[in-house]
Amino acid sequence: MASISSILTPTNLIHTSKKPTEISQALSSQFLRPISFHPPHILLRISPVAARPPTRLFAVAEAATQGASSVAERKLYIGNIPRNVNNEELTRIVQEHGAVEKAEVMYDKYSGRSRRFAFVTMKTVEDANAAIEKLNETEVGGRKIKVNITEKPVVNTVDLSILQAEESQFIDSPYKVYVGNISSTVSTETLKNFFSEKGKVLSAKVSRVPGTSKSSGYGFVTFSSEEEVEAAISSFNNALLEGQPIRVNKA
Repeated sequence: MASISSILTPTNLIHTSKKPTEISQALSSQFLRPISFHPPHILLRISPVAARPPTRLFAVAEAATQGASSVAERKLYIGNIPRNVNNEELTRIVQEHGAVEKAEVMYDKYSGRSRRFAFVTMKTVEDANAAIEKLNETEVGGRKIKVNITEKPVVNTVDLSILQAEESQFIDSPYKVYVGNISSTVSTETLKNFFSEKGKVLSAKVSRVPGTSKSSGYGFVTFSSEEEVEAAISSFNNALLEGQPIRVNKA
């Protein structure tokens, strides 16, 4: 019968003459080898990344700000253009004096007719300045156009907030007239009161150069019926408003 020690002993140690203490040491060396860890190389890989300052976000924000400023310096407002001038025709006119990046004529969302003004972004500031010098106050289709750099927002926040309130309160309608050649002193309230003399005005507004309190020289008046539109045109076209003859037609 095999001894207990021979059963419990690994096969490679059976029939050994070693003492129990020597057997324990042998087992320890065979099965209980120390496991070594080497974390330093992992820490070395992580530490430089964690220590790197997050400068890229600031660089991206600064570049975006500079880009917006650059576009504003190259963007032109072109007013009083003929209704038949579209984006392609406007591009052809302007690019004779500089490289055009984008031209966009503004249209009424109800009638689809041109609102007689547009924005043109030039390739460079030099192109923008050249277009202003050559085109401002020149005639296109029998109309004297106005060309200037799109103005920056006004500092006077009180005036700006009033204009924003007027814009939000304007009630648009398919029954609308365009009022051109209005004086720079005419306010939205003045325009509304003037047209109210001959009928019920739904709403009115004076258009402003985007981001400023400066009048664009035209406005809109809305009514609730086609009959009121026709009455406004027949009554007020070429009428004097603050000493200046205005043009009134369907918008």
